Amino acid sequence: MIVVLMGYMGSGKSTIGNDLASVLNYKFLDLDDYIVSNEKAAISDIFETKGEIYFRKKEAEYLKELLNSSEDLVLALGGGTPCYGNNIGLLTDNYNVELFYLKLSIPNLSKRLFTERYKRPLISHLNSEDKLTEFIGKHLFERVQYYNQAEYTISTDNMSKQDILEAILMYLI
Repeated sequence: MIVVLMGYMGSGKSTIGNDLASVLNYKFLDLDDYIVSNEKAAISDIFETKGEIYFRKKEAEYLKELLNSSEDLVLALGGGTPCYGNNIGLLTDNYNVELFYLKLSIPNLSKRLFTERYKRPLISHLNSEDKLTEFIGKHLFERVQYYNQAEYTISTDNMSKQDILEAILMYLI
């Protein structure tokens, strides 16, 4: 089985995914890290030197490769992964995938992301929490139609890591 976590950047996909993999005794992979490892370049460098279209093609290629894996896996997607090409179809049509949307409110995303915005090229230029909140709101509005296609949605506001893990495990067991 492949447990896939999707949601907006900062929603906790990698943190929860790593912990979930430990509990399930599955391998954990972050799709962005997998791309960086295989392309031998940072995502920001790939965007800069080869462009977003190249990145999105490689992202879809690596996603397909991982979804065809026969090993048990917890996979954290990049925030935009389900929104491009037929990636959401690859995820929803695969009988071996359990797809979770980790849903965090805009104010909580903004609060979480503001302090680490310099590490995230998409939002590094936003110098106030109000501007970040507005950006997230617009961006999330475009993406939520994809996120809502997940089989399971976990609203993570006011939940501890342990609560989120237990909520996911209740659906899996």
